[in-house]
Amino acid sequence: MTKAEILEAYQRISSYIHKTPIATSASFNTLTGVEVFFKCENFQKVGAFKARGAINALLTLKEKHPSGVHAATHSSGNHAQALAWAAKQLGCRATIVMPSNSPKVKLDAVKGYGAEVVLCEPTLQAREETLAKVSEATGAVFVPPYNDERIITGAATCALEFLKDVPDLNAIIAPVGGGGLLAGTALSATYFSQGRTKVYAAEPTEADDAYQSFKSGKFVPSKNPNTIADGLKTSLGTINFPIIQKHVEDIFTVSESEIIESLIWVYERMKLVIEPSAAVTVAALQKNAERFKGQKVGVILSGGNVDLKHFGEWK
Repeated sequence: MTKAEILEAYQRISSYIHKTPIATSASFNTLTGVEVFFKCENFQKVGAFKARGAINALLTLKEKHPSGVHAATHSSGNHAQALAWAAKQLGCRATIVMPSNSPKVKLDAVKGYGAEVVLCEPTLQAREETLAKVSEATGAVFVPPYNDERIITGAATCALEFLKDVPDLNAIIAPVGGGGLLAGTALSATYFSQGRTKVYAAEPTEADDAYQSFKSGKFVPSKNPNTIADGLKTSLGTINFPIIQKHVEDIFTVSESEIIESLIWVYERMKLVIEPSAAVTVAALQKNAERFKGQKVGVILSGGNVDLKHFGEWK
């Protein structure tokens, strides 16, 4: 994936997506000793960065199949919403395989965009097997949640925007689940900051396959992840892993209590609605603040799709 391909993706999708704002917090800067800039992808279309990759993938498919595209995927939430939204924008049909324990707010949103939802057992094997049956029966084209170059280049436009607005960032911290956003962020930092901006990842300790893979140098699949950061439960993508190995500086892990603490802090002090997956980056910076003292650090708030009935439980 080249610099030119990321720029082409941005040109392709820019009329469909929001150029999301950047928030700052004097209180957080004082707390950490770091000058922090928050990229608010919680204000993106469908409430998450996933809109970037989904619309890029469908626009690319439609260029090759102008007569029509039937897209399908499996996702626990944000990619499901993003693909359903993208299909609606382009007049395409979409079928989404979702685990039965997906947050209701995300299930309702997918259906609201007009996509067909097929529920399955909450395992990766069940998701993949159900999707295969859907594709065989309907001829639908699989649009992966993260392990796809079109998705990665679309996600990379987030950091491209970030670096245009704050070109002198010393570091960017992105969450990692499947790794599409992280890989895209790493590529954009490499291409558009001339290597001046280092990229770090944040991951729940209870779903740390990317951390284990990164530290061992060998792909380690996710096994029984148990975290409130539901968007980060997926296994690291095989396309993303070598990009992350080459271009990411380090991966931090955070506990469930640290995620909740940061989630509540952002709600109460910054008045921003973010989901636990987004709070993981905030928690990682708080936990590792000494490493970034005196620096300018970008934090990607990846999404804001949260079932608020759980907020009281977490608090």
